[in-house]
Amino acid sequence: MHPSYVHFDPLLDPAEADAMIEVCSHFGTYSTYGSDAAPEESGQTRFAPEIPQRYDAALNFVRTGGRFAQHEEPRMLAARTNYFRGTYYYEGRSATPGIEPLLHHEGFLAAARQIHERPLVVPGIVYANLLLPGQELAVHTDVPEFRGANRTRVPQWLCVVMLHAGLFEAFRRPIVTGIAYFSDCAGGDLAFYPDGPDKPVQTIPARHNTAVLMDTDTIFHGVDRVASDDPAPRFSKGMQLRSEGGGTWCLFDGDRELAHYDWDELRLSVSWKAYCYADEADRRRVERHEDDLSLERILATLCADLRERGRLGGERPSESELAKLLIEEYVHFPKPQVV
Repeated sequence: MHPSYVHFDPLLDPAEADAMIEVCSHFGTYSTYGSDAAPEESGQTRFAPEIPQRYDAALNFVRTGGRFAQHEEPRMLAARTNYFRGTYYYEGRSATPGIEPLLHHEGFLAAARQIHERPLVVPGIVYANLLLPGQELAVHTDVPEFRGANRTRVPQWLCVVMLHAGLFEAFRRPIVTGIAYFSDCAGGDLAFYPDGPDKPVQTIPARHNTAVLMDTDTIFHGVDRVASDDPAPRFSKGMQLRSEGGGTWCLFDGDRELAHYDWDELRLSVSWKAYCYADEADRRRVERHEDDLSLERILATLCADLRERGRLGGERPSESELAKLLIEEYVHFPKPQVV
């Protein structure tokens, strides 16, 4: 029986782990999530463009107040999840120097083969997430991919709906995510639900030179709040986080300095995502776009299922209304723990 997740402690040898901190510092500027999207991901979606890309997770976060139901005004909740990202590697492009021990990590490759029981594992992306004191990451599942449907072709929320609907498994591209930690901040534990959203949550502390690998497309997960005695600063989309050297980081809004942080106040995780294939023929089928899904086929399949469930009449509603109905019907989050 394959495991639902694999924990690494330690992940790298001490020198390699310390070198990853240097990679993070020398990378330069980190932008808020969404601003760092790869060029292929930045285009307007063709369906319900007025619906935010991760409307599913954002709506649940505002409704529930996060994993511990800590209700605040929506603006403050948005600030708490407006974390910073930098991409170190993206599908065959030149990698940021120094990430090779993580990019080609034999332990990750072996664990990926266990998770999906597929022998051919191909790394696709490596990126860093940086959270400031007072920030957290809302409980969510990651954006999955299907043959003909990924974040470059259809809305991200629609990919999530497709997975949770369970109607497109024959087209799904199995992906694993290794989440590696390279800081020792207070708080910021990884919270995840390996046995399903209705089962108990598990937590793993974000300790330097440890990692966990799982299928984050199917397992709900999030990041508990990074410890802080001060309220999280209010954010705008254009803010940036930069290393100033000597373990000091500065938060900028344009040219204006807003705050300074020491390294041990920040939460750094580096995510490694890889595709898993049964064999080279399976990989070629994806690369040649054989038997791809079309947007119309996806929507027709979902609408037919909604009608069988008694949730939809004869005519399709507007794109926006249909988008919200699909999210409400298929994406069911874990219940928050009331504090």
